[in-house]
Amino acid sequence: MKYKRLSKEQLEELHPEFINFLATQSITAEEWKTLKEEKPEVAEEEIDVFSDLIWEGVLNKVEYLENISERHMHLFHLTDKEMKLFSVKVMNPEIDLRTQEGFGWFKRNFQSDFVEYLTASKAYGEDKNLDKFEIIKQGAVITKGDLYQWFEQIME
Repeated sequence: MKYKRLSKEQLEELHPEFINFLATQSITAEEWKTLKEEKPEVAEEEIDVFSDLIWEGVLNKVEYLENISERHMHLFHLTDKEMKLFSVKVMNPEIDLRTQEGFGWFKRNFQSDFVEYLTASKAYGEDKNLDKFEIIKQGAVITKGDLYQWFEQIME
């Protein structure tokens, strides 16, 4: 398996797509039921292949990722050629960027001495989607990029 198996909830959400996937494998509903009962390891492999296909499709489309912790923000723009990063570090120990109050403090004080910035970019390795997935595994979530774009504007 290249990525990560979809959760039970995700698989339930993608049930129609999974049925279509099985159909492309020439597996009927009856055959799937038999497969799960008699060859559960083969059924598991089919779920893994389906999960990888879904991840591949998502990762091909993702442009922005965010990983926000108590005092750090890592905002990624995933372009065709490289991964760009805005990194923010808040040195005020009373602030938690994950809260509305903490983020409000940041918006009012983003130019203060209590906030440090770093920008970086990195070329992808051999597998662009695997590089993106590694960032997600570390806690990043897919976004529309509003926060990254806001930073881009204030940094100009």
